[in-house]
Amino acid sequence: MKRMLLILCLVAPAALAELPVPGPVIASGTMPDQAGKDALLGRLREVYGAGRVVDQIAVGDVAAPAGWSERVAAMVGPALKNVAGGQVAVEGNSVSLRGAVASEEVRSDVAARVALALGSGFSVSDGLHVAVQEQALLDAALADRIIEFESGRATLTDAGTAVLDQVLVALREVKGKRVEVIGHTDNSGSRARNLALSQARAEAVRKYVVARGIRPELISVSGEGPDRPVADNASAEGRARNRRIEFKVLTEA
Repeated sequence: MKRMLLILCLVAPAALAELPVPGPVIASGTMPDQAGKDALLGRLREVYGAGRVVDQIAVGDVAAPAGWSERVAAMVGPALKNVAGGQVAVEGNSVSLRGAVASEEVRSDVAARVALALGSGFSVSDGLHVAVQEQALLDAALADRIIEFESGRATLTDAGTAVLDQVLVALREVKGKRVEVIGHTDNSGSRARNLALSQARAEAVRKYVVARGIRPELISVSGEGPDRPVADNASAEGRARNRRIEFKVLTEA
């Protein structure tokens, strides 16, 4: 049997006004049984509202220890609503948290509550970060727009460079901080190809901004492929939103 993998893509809460307007919570991956899937979706709908939960979970032949589904469902609580633009990835008994929160106190509280709900036997990796002024600056420059590339390629279009030129202005204001450029795709085609394409597009953005004066050591890249959708891939509009570039402020260089 395959190892269980579950990903919950989280949205921006109203409490973080500098971040995007709250959108869907997308649950994807594979769970071992229908009852566990129903319990998790029920908990997500209770916390976030039924209209905002997008179900992309499959039920399949995957390995999971006794009580696994119940503990994963228990992990979903009001504290997760304080995480914006991130994800909870569960692979077996390993859980990773990513996304932005409003303060260091909130970060510690979310991680502690998730670990407490899961209980012993689970390991929780805390990748949450505090939303700061520099991140808000980059988010405002991108303004929820898409940096476009030629179809199936890592070549920026004229429209894409026009948006990127405006982000460049903000990057020059983010002094002394490293910034990660993250590439994303929709789920069309193979996951392996999408991972490679998202990485190549992030590399293309890095090359573009470095050529225009951004210090290369301040820009890192990663490609997430189709693993962190922000919209439903069932529609053309949703797939277009998922094909995107994100900029995440990290730490001082």
